[in-house]
Amino acid sequence: MDIRQLRYFVAIAEQGSFSRAAALLHVAQPALSLHVRNMEADLGTKLLFRSPKGVIPTEAGAVLLCHARTIIGQLAVAEEEVRGQQADPSGEVRLGLPGTIGEVLSVPLIRAAHLRYPKIRLRIAEAMSGFVLDWMREARIDLAVVYREVNETGIDSVRLLDEELVFFAPAEAPEGVRLPPPGQPVALRDLAQVPMILPGAAHGLRELLTRYAISAGISLTTVIEVDSYHSIKELVLSGFGCSILPGNAVHREIAEGRLQGWQIRAPEILRSVWLAHATSRPMSHSVAAIQGLACEVLQNLARSGSWAGARPLPLPVSEP
Repeated sequence: MDIRQLRYFVAIAEQGSFSRAAALLHVAQPALSLHVRNMEADLGTKLLFRSPKGVIPTEAGAVLLCHARTIIGQLAVAEEEVRGQQADPSGEVRLGLPGTIGEVLSVPLIRAAHLRYPKIRLRIAEAMSGFVLDWMREARIDLAVVYREVNETGIDSVRLLDEELVFFAPAEAPEGVRLPPPGQPVALRDLAQVPMILPGAAHGLRELLTRYAISAGISLTTVIEVDSYHSIKELVLSGFGCSILPGNAVHREIAEGRLQGWQIRAPEILRSVWLAHATSRPMSHSVAAIQGLACEVLQNLARSGSWAGARPLPLPVSEP
């Protein structure tokens, strides 16, 4: 096998189609098919499964795909070093993040990257934190912003922010619900009987709230489960119950008077934001540049109040 065959194989697997890969690579489709047949003959196993719905890697193909991405990434690092990319980084950087963070971070980061590193092509993909981490494990992204610490083989993370969670309710209390006095903090234990609209049990935010509730010796009364923040807000606005979400998710509706909001104390509920990167493969200058810029932009958003309820944390000092 050579690097060209590996590039072709990765393109076919990622596109899920020989024809789409051929168009992306500007290579004739029969030539791609021949390369794959030659690779399968050399390795003595099938690498791709062809079906009417597209092409997917076999078990052996998935192993090769992981290694091929690493090899191609290492080659890109070598090319950058030869060309002196440290002073003027270029190339593609892939960043994964949850949609709730993307609403705050994507545009400011893209704008900052365009101004400071015009030769870097920044690609941002959004999904739930669990899926984002799966992308990193599969080497499909270079960096990830997630709501949990990641300290596992091949991945490390740094904590950048804490964001405050708030209790909120419709402007008029739902029937039979007694709300806290306006403007006063509320204790979590006082919310035990309030009908709550929360994400499902597998959602990271729900897991966090459950841990806090257990520590407070209570269980929250969940009447509706839905993972979408937008749907939770709409249901609360319609009077179906109350909820607890990050302050940034509801600050606009609270400022407009469409929702009522309360800070939670005893205990205060904080959720941390982490920036994760792969340690199992070399980091290019372009990825390192975006990593540093993402840290800077995230903390500036918190300091300026653009990320409501977020508090920046001191960054660890790198060892010389």
